[in-house]
Amino acid sequence: MKRSLEQIAEAIGAQLHGDGSVEIDGVASIASASRHDLVFVEDEKYLPRALQSGAGAVIAGEFASSSNKPLLISAHPKLTFARAAGFLRDGTAVRPGPAVHATAVIHPSARIAAGAMVEEYAVIAEDAEVGTGTRIGSGCAVGRGVKVGCKCQIYPRVTIYPGTTLGDRVIVHAGTVLGSDGFGYVRDPKSGRYEKFPQVGRLVIEDDVEIGANTTIDRGALDETRIGHGTKIDNLVHIGHNCRLGENVVIAAQTGLSGSIVIEDNVVLGGQVGIGEHARIGEGVMLGGQGGVLPNKVLRGKGVAFWGTPAQPVREYLKQLAALARLGKKR
Repeated sequence: MKRSLEQIAEAIGAQLHGDGSVEIDGVASIASASRHDLVFVEDEKYLPRALQSGAGAVIAGEFASSSNKPLLISAHPKLTFARAAGFLRDGTAVRPGPAVHATAVIHPSARIAAGAMVEEYAVIAEDAEVGTGTRIGSGCAVGRGVKVGCKCQIYPRVTIYPGTTLGDRVIVHAGTVLGSDGFGYVRDPKSGRYEKFPQVGRLVIEDDVEIGANTTIDRGALDETRIGHGTKIDNLVHIGHNCRLGENVVIAAQTGLSGSIVIEDNVVLGGQVGIGEHARIGEGVMLGGQGGVLPNKVLRGKGVAFWGTPAQPVREYLKQLAALARLGKKR
Protein backbone atom coordinates (compact mmCIF):
# COMPACT_ATOMS: atom_id res chain seq x y z
CA MET A 1 0.00 0.00 0.00
CA LYS A 2 1.50 3.32 -1.06
CA ARG A 3 2.02 6.01 1.56
CA SER A 4 3.30 9.54 1.16
CA LEU A 5 6.62 10.48 2.74
CA GLU A 6 4.75 12.95 4.89
CA GLN A 7 2.59 10.14 6.29
CA ILE A 8 5.62 7.94 6.85
CA ALA A 9 7.61 10.69 8.58
CA GLU A 10 4.74 11.39 10.96
CA ALA A 11 4.22 7.69 11.73
CA ILE A 12 7.87 6.93 12.52
CA GLY A 13 8.91 10.25 14.06
CA ALA A 14 11.47 11.26 11.43
CA GLN A 15 12.26 14.77 10.20
CA LEU A 16 11.25 15.26 6.56
CA HIS A 17 13.50 17.22 4.19
CA GLY A 18 12.11 17.58 0.69
CA ASP A 19 8.95 16.65 -1.16
CA GLY A 20 6.51 14.99 1.25
CA SER A 21 4.11 13.98 -1.52
CA VAL A 22 6.47 11.31 -2.90
CA GLU A 23 4.74 7.92 -2.64
CA ILE A 24 6.50 4.89 -1.14
CA ASP A 25 5.25 1.30 -1.02
CA GLY A 26 8.29 -0.71 0.11
CA VAL A 27 11.84 -0.88 1.41
CA ALA A 28 14.96 -2.17 -0.32
CA SER A 29 18.73 -2.28 -0.34
CA ILE A 30 20.58 0.54 -2.05
CA ALA A 31 21.58 -1.77 -4.91
CA SER A 32 18.04 -3.00 -5.68
CA ALA A 33 15.88 0.04 -4.84
CA SER A 34 13.28 1.43 -7.22
CA ARG A 35 11.51 4.79 -7.24
CA HIS A 36 8.82 3.69 -4.75
CA ASP A 37 11.32 2.24 -2.23
CA LEU A 38 12.96 3.57 0.90
CA VAL A 39 16.64 2.92 1.68
CA PHE A 40 18.76 3.85 4.70
CA VAL A 41 22.36 4.76 5.53
CA GLU A 42 23.97 4.82 8.97
CA ASP A 43 27.40 5.94 7.81
CA GLU A 44 28.00 9.21 5.97
CA LYS A 45 30.40 7.58 3.52
CA TYR A 46 27.52 5.56 2.01
CA LEU A 47 25.24 8.58 1.55
CA PRO A 48 26.41 9.47 -2.01
CA ARG A 49 25.67 5.94 -3.17
CA ALA A 50 22.19 6.06 -1.65
CA LEU A 51 21.47 9.43 -3.27
CA GLN A 52 22.55 8.08 -6.65
CA SER A 53 20.38 4.96 -6.31
CA GLY A 54 16.94 4.46 -7.79
CA ALA A 55 15.25 4.89 -4.39
CA GLY A 56 12.44 7.36 -3.93
CA ALA A 57 13.79 8.59 -0.59
CA VAL A 58 16.60 7.98 1.92
CA ILE A 59 16.54 7.56 5.68
CA ALA A 60 19.79 8.97 7.04
CA GLY A 61 21.45 10.31 10.17
CA GLU A 62 21.85 13.94 11.11
CA PHE A 63 24.96 14.12 8.93
CA ALA A 64 22.70 14.38 5.84
CA SER A 65 21.55 17.74 4.50
CA SER A 66 19.87 18.96 1.32
CA SER A 67 20.03 16.59 -1.65
CA ASN A 68 18.43 15.63 -4.93
CA LYS A 69 16.20 13.15 -3.07
CA PRO A 70 13.82 13.59 -0.16
CA LEU A 71 15.38 12.68 3.18
CA LEU A 72 13.98 11.34 6.42
CA ILE A 73 16.42 12.35 9.16
CA SER A 74 16.73 10.22 12.28
CA ALA A 75 19.20 9.69 15.12
CA HIS A 76 18.89 5.92 14.54
CA PRO A 77 18.44 5.32 10.78
CA LYS A 78 18.39 1.51 10.91
CA LEU A 79 15.73 1.45 13.62
CA THR A 80 13.70 4.08 11.80
CA PHE A 81 14.00 2.06 8.57
CA ALA A 82 12.64 -1.02 10.37
CA ARG A 83 9.73 1.00 11.72
CA ALA A 84 8.99 2.40 8.26
CA ALA A 85 8.93 -1.13 6.86
CA GLY A 86 6.46 -2.17 9.54
CA PHE A 87 4.26 0.87 8.89
CA LEU A 88 4.15 0.13 5.16
CA ARG A 89 3.44 -3.54 5.76
CA ASP A 90 0.70 -2.99 8.34
CA GLY A 91 -1.08 -0.31 6.36
CA THR A 92 -3.13 -2.83 4.39
CA ALA A 93 -6.84 -2.50 5.11
CA VAL A 94 -8.51 -5.34 7.02
CA ARG A 95 -10.97 -7.34 4.95
CA PRO A 96 -14.58 -7.41 6.17
CA GLY A 97 -14.59 -11.20 6.68
CA PRO A 98 -12.18 -14.13 6.94
CA ALA A 99 -10.63 -15.57 3.79
CA VAL A 100 -10.59 -19.36 4.12
CA HIS A 101 -9.23 -21.52 1.32
CA ALA A 102 -11.57 -24.25 0.06
CA THR A 103 -9.14 -26.99 1.11
CA ALA A 104 -8.77 -25.75 4.70
CA VAL A 105 -10.55 -27.77 7.41
CA ILE A 106 -12.24 -25.58 10.02
CA HIS A 107 -14.16 -27.10 12.93
CA PRO A 108 -17.63 -25.54 13.29
CA SER A 109 -16.82 -24.35 16.83
CA ALA A 110 -13.63 -22.56 15.77
CA ARG A 111 -13.81 -18.76 15.58
CA ILE A 112 -12.03 -17.04 12.68
CA ALA A 113 -12.10 -13.24 13.04
CA ALA A 114 -12.64 -10.62 10.34
CA GLY A 115 -9.63 -10.11 8.12
CA ALA A 116 -7.99 -13.41 9.08
CA MET A 117 -6.71 -15.74 6.38
CA VAL A 118 -6.47 -19.54 6.46
CA GLU A 119 -4.47 -20.96 3.57
CA GLU A 120 -4.46 -24.30 1.73
CA TYR A 121 -4.83 -27.53 3.72
CA ALA A 122 -4.57 -25.86 7.11
CA VAL A 123 -6.55 -27.50 9.92
CA ILE A 124 -8.22 -25.49 12.71
CA ALA A 125 -9.55 -27.71 15.52
CA GLU A 126 -12.53 -27.27 17.83
CA ASP A 127 -12.79 -24.17 20.02
CA ALA A 128 -9.68 -22.60 18.47
CA GLU A 129 -9.62 -18.83 17.94
CA VAL A 130 -7.81 -16.86 15.23
CA GLY A 131 -7.65 -13.07 15.63
CA THR A 132 -8.22 -10.20 13.23
CA GLY A 133 -5.63 -9.83 10.48
CA THR A 134 -3.84 -13.12 11.31
CA ARG A 135 -2.62 -15.40 8.54
CA ILE A 136 -2.48 -19.17 9.08
CA GLY A 137 -0.16 -20.67 6.45
CA SER A 138 -0.72 -23.71 4.28
CA GLY A 139 -0.50 -27.06 6.01
CA CYS A 140 -0.61 -25.64 9.56
CA ALA A 141 -2.25 -27.60 12.36
CA VAL A 142 -3.93 -25.47 15.03
CA GLY A 143 -5.07 -27.65 17.93
CA ARG A 144 -8.12 -27.69 20.13
CA GLY A 145 -8.58 -24.56 22.23
CA VAL A 146 -5.60 -22.74 20.76
CA LYS A 147 -5.85 -18.95 20.85
CA VAL A 148 -3.96 -16.96 18.21
CA GLY A 149 -4.11 -13.16 18.60
CA CYS A 150 -4.41 -10.36 16.06
CA LYS A 151 -2.03 -9.61 13.16
CA CYS A 152 -0.02 -12.79 13.64
CA GLN A 153 1.89 -14.46 10.80
CA ILE A 154 1.98 -18.26 11.08
CA TYR A 155 4.05 -19.64 8.23
CA PRO A 156 3.41 -23.02 6.50
CA ARG A 157 3.64 -26.35 8.33
CA VAL A 158 3.60 -24.91 11.85
CA THR A 159 2.03 -27.21 14.45
CA ILE A 160 0.38 -25.63 17.49
CA TYR A 161 -0.63 -28.15 20.14
CA PRO A 162 -3.93 -27.93 22.04
CA GLY A 163 -4.27 -25.25 24.71
CA THR A 164 -1.44 -23.03 23.46
CA THR A 165 -1.95 -19.24 23.54
CA LEU A 166 -0.30 -16.74 21.20
CA GLY A 167 -0.58 -12.98 21.74
CA ASP A 168 -0.81 -10.27 19.11
CA ARG A 169 1.69 -9.70 16.27
CA VAL A 170 3.44 -13.02 16.84
CA ILE A 171 5.50 -14.39 13.93
CA VAL A 172 6.15 -18.14 13.73
CA HIS A 173 8.28 -19.46 10.89
CA ALA A 174 7.83 -22.68 8.95
CA GLY A 175 8.13 -26.08 10.57
CA THR A 176 8.03 -24.88 14.18
CA VAL A 177 6.24 -26.95 16.83
CA LEU A 178 4.64 -25.13 19.76
CA GLY A 179 3.29 -26.77 22.91
CA SER A 180 4.54 -30.33 22.43
CA ASP A 181 5.12 -32.57 25.45
CA GLY A 182 8.24 -31.95 27.50
CA PHE A 183 10.92 -34.60 27.96
CA GLY A 184 9.75 -35.88 31.34
CA TYR A 185 10.02 -39.48 32.54
CA VAL A 186 10.21 -41.37 35.86
CA ARG A 187 12.34 -44.48 36.10
CA ASP A 188 10.94 -47.58 37.78
CA PRO A 189 13.88 -48.94 39.82
CA LYS A 190 12.51 -52.47 39.70
CA SER A 191 11.97 -52.81 35.97
CA GLY A 192 14.42 -50.16 34.79
CA ARG A 193 11.76 -48.81 32.50
CA TYR A 194 10.92 -45.12 32.06
CA GLU A 195 7.32 -44.07 32.55
CA LYS A 196 5.98 -40.81 31.24
CA PHE A 197 5.51 -37.97 33.75
CA PRO A 198 2.32 -35.94 33.08
CA GLN A 199 2.77 -33.15 30.53
CA VAL A 200 -0.53 -31.36 31.06
CA GLY A 201 0.54 -27.71 31.42
CA ARG A 202 0.35 -25.12 28.69
CA LEU A 203 2.45 -22.77 26.56
CA VAL A 204 1.87 -19.01 26.56
CA ILE A 205 3.57 -16.77 24.01
CA GLU A 206 3.14 -13.06 24.66
CA ASP A 207 2.82 -10.17 22.17
CA ASP A 208 5.45 -9.29 19.53
CA VAL A 209 7.42 -12.53 19.80
CA GLU A 210 9.14 -13.94 16.70
CA ILE A 211 10.08 -17.62 16.50
CA GLY A 212 12.40 -19.00 13.80
CA ALA A 213 11.99 -22.02 11.55
CA ASN A 214 12.05 -25.58 12.95
CA THR A 215 12.16 -24.41 16.56
CA THR A 216 10.41 -26.41 19.30
CA ILE A 217 8.93 -25.03 22.51
CA ASP A 218 7.45 -27.50 25.00
CA ARG A 219 4.35 -26.99 27.09
CA GLY A 220 4.67 -26.99 30.88
CA ALA A 221 4.58 -30.29 32.71
CA LEU A 222 2.03 -29.27 35.35
CA ASP A 223 2.11 -25.46 35.06
CA GLU A 224 3.19 -23.39 32.04
CA THR A 225 6.03 -22.47 29.76
CA ARG A 226 5.99 -18.71 29.02
CA ILE A 227 7.79 -16.64 26.39
CA GLY A 228 7.84 -12.94 27.30
CA HIS A 229 6.84 -9.88 25.30
CA GLY A 230 9.14 -8.93 22.43
CA THR A 231 11.42 -11.98 22.66
CA LYS A 232 13.13 -13.08 19.43
CA ILE A 233 14.07 -16.73 18.90
CA ASP A 234 16.18 -17.95 15.97
CA ASN A 235 15.90 -21.15 13.91
CA LEU A 236 16.54 -24.60 15.39
CA VAL A 237 16.19 -23.62 19.03
CA HIS A 238 14.75 -25.96 21.66
CA ILE A 239 13.05 -24.67 24.82
CA GLY A 240 12.08 -27.30 27.37
CA HIS A 241 9.05 -27.58 29.63
CA ASN A 242 8.41 -25.09 32.44
CA CYS A 243 10.91 -22.53 31.11
CA ARG A 244 10.07 -18.88 31.70
CA LEU A 245 11.61 -16.31 29.38
CA GLY A 246 11.36 -12.61 30.18
CA GLU A 247 10.83 -9.67 27.85
CA ASN A 248 13.10 -8.78 24.92
CA VAL A 249 15.24 -11.89 25.18
CA VAL A 250 17.29 -12.76 22.08
CA ILE A 251 18.27 -16.38 21.39
CA ALA A 252 20.45 -17.40 18.42
CA ALA A 253 20.27 -20.65 16.46
CA GLN A 254 20.87 -24.15 17.83
CA THR A 255 20.54 -23.11 21.45
CA GLY A 256 19.07 -25.70 23.81
CA LEU A 257 17.30 -24.98 27.10
CA SER A 258 16.54 -27.82 29.50
CA GLY A 259 13.45 -27.78 31.69
CA SER A 260 12.51 -25.25 34.38
CA ILE A 261 15.00 -22.56 33.36
CA VAL A 262 14.39 -18.87 34.07
CA ILE A 263 15.75 -16.33 31.57
CA GLU A 264 15.22 -12.79 32.82
CA ASP A 265 14.57 -9.66 30.72
CA ASN A 266 17.00 -8.45 28.01
CA VAL A 267 19.23 -11.53 28.05
CA VAL A 268 21.18 -12.36 24.87
CA LEU A 269 22.11 -15.99 24.16
CA GLY A 270 24.55 -16.74 21.33
CA GLY A 271 24.39 -19.69 18.96
CA GLN A 272 24.70 -23.26 20.28
CA VAL A 273 24.38 -22.22 23.91
CA GLY A 274 23.37 -25.04 26.27
CA ILE A 275 21.72 -24.45 29.65
CA GLY A 276 21.02 -27.14 32.25
CA GLU A 277 17.77 -27.57 34.14
CA HIS A 278 16.73 -25.18 36.90
CA ALA A 279 19.44 -22.66 35.95
CA ARG A 280 18.74 -18.92 36.05
CA ILE A 281 20.18 -16.26 33.74
CA GLY A 282 19.91 -12.79 35.28
CA GLU A 283 18.69 -9.62 33.60
CA GLY A 284 20.88 -8.24 30.83
CA VAL A 285 23.40 -11.09 30.80
CA MET A 286 25.09 -11.88 27.47
CA LEU A 287 26.18 -15.48 26.95
CA GLY A 288 28.52 -16.09 24.00
CA GLY A 289 28.25 -18.82 21.37
CA GLN A 290 28.68 -22.41 22.60
CA GLY A 291 28.58 -21.21 26.20
CA GLY A 292 27.39 -23.77 28.72
CA VAL A 293 25.57 -23.29 32.03
CA LEU A 294 25.43 -26.23 34.43
CA PRO A 295 22.14 -27.27 36.10
CA ASN A 296 20.97 -25.13 39.05
CA LYS A 297 23.58 -22.42 38.38
CA VAL A 298 22.84 -18.68 38.38
CA LEU A 299 24.52 -16.10 36.13
CA ARG A 300 24.16 -12.48 37.19
CA GLY A 301 25.57 -9.21 35.91
CA LYS A 302 23.62 -6.78 33.76
CA GLY A 303 25.67 -6.05 30.66
CA VAL A 304 28.29 -8.68 31.57
CA ALA A 305 29.42 -11.05 28.80
CA PHE A 306 29.95 -14.72 29.74
CA TRP A 307 31.66 -17.39 27.68
CA GLY A 308 32.88 -20.95 27.87
CA THR A 309 31.74 -24.09 29.67
CA PRO A 310 31.08 -23.73 32.50
CA ALA A 311 30.26 -20.14 31.60
CA GLN A 312 32.22 -17.37 33.30
CA PRO A 313 32.88 -13.67 32.66
CA VAL A 314 34.64 -13.40 29.31
CA ARG A 315 37.71 -11.61 30.71
CA GLU A 316 38.35 -14.43 33.15
CA TYR A 317 37.79 -17.02 30.44
CA LEU A 318 40.26 -15.33 28.08
CA LYS A 319 42.86 -15.08 30.85
CA GLN A 320 42.56 -18.83 31.41
CA LEU A 321 42.96 -19.51 27.69
CA ALA A 322 46.07 -17.32 27.62
CA ALA A 323 47.51 -19.16 30.63
CA LEU A 324 46.91 -22.51 28.95
CA ALA A 325 48.59 -21.26 25.78
CA ARG A 326 51.69 -20.20 27.78
CA LEU A 327 51.83 -23.59 29.48
CA GLY A 328 51.67 -25.27 26.09
CA LYS A 329 54.61 -23.27 24.81
CA LYS A 330 56.78 -24.26 27.81
CA ARG A 331 56.45 -27.98 27.08
